[in-house]
Amino acid sequence: MNTMNAIADRYRVRADAFESKVAAVEAGQWENKSPCEEWNARDVVGHIVDMHGAMLRPFGRALGPAPSLLDDPLGAFRAARADVEAVLADPVLAATEHETPAGKMTAEQHIDQVVSADMVVHGWDLARATGQDDTIDPEEVARMWPAAQAIPDQMRIPGAFGPGIVVFGPEVKVPEDAPLQDRLLGLMGRDPNA
Repeated sequence: MNTMNAIADRYRVRADAFESKVAAVEAGQWENKSPCEEWNARDVVGHIVDMHGAMLRPFGRALGPAPSLLDDPLGAFRAARADVEAVLADPVLAATEHETPAGKMTAEQHIDQVVSADMVVHGWDLARATGQDDTIDPEEVARMWPAAQAIPDQMRIPGAFGPGIVVFGPEVKVPEDAPLQDRLLGLMGRDPNA
């Protein structure tokens, strides 16, 4: 399997998992508070939609027409997902290099490291906010663990990547013998026991 297919496949699996969580949110739960301070369940989906848009900007593209987040969060996510999947499906666009806050990388690498991985953690946020199963696939936890251990302090400084952008909150201390998912969430600024 070549890298591009692996990245597109990983994105698809993560997007399917996130989409199923969005689809399972009941009408009265969109205002529920999420583990991300100042965000409710709808804001979590809005952040993921916004990050999909951020993946398109280096190409001079924007998200296409979509339902509003207020009226149809699931439709808004599906539309953003289609826009990013179109980039991943285009070998030229996927391999196009551009500058990112983490240095120069291809579009597919940027998507894989940012919005694709974001859906895993924010899927946990959304599940936690709406009473769904918040178990993260153990393979995902194992894949993300090494990078989480190496999160630079700069990424914990609010606004380091632009006004209003918080990449990771302060680390939440979790017992060393806690399950790996809990330790991962702690490194990503979440309290798994809250």
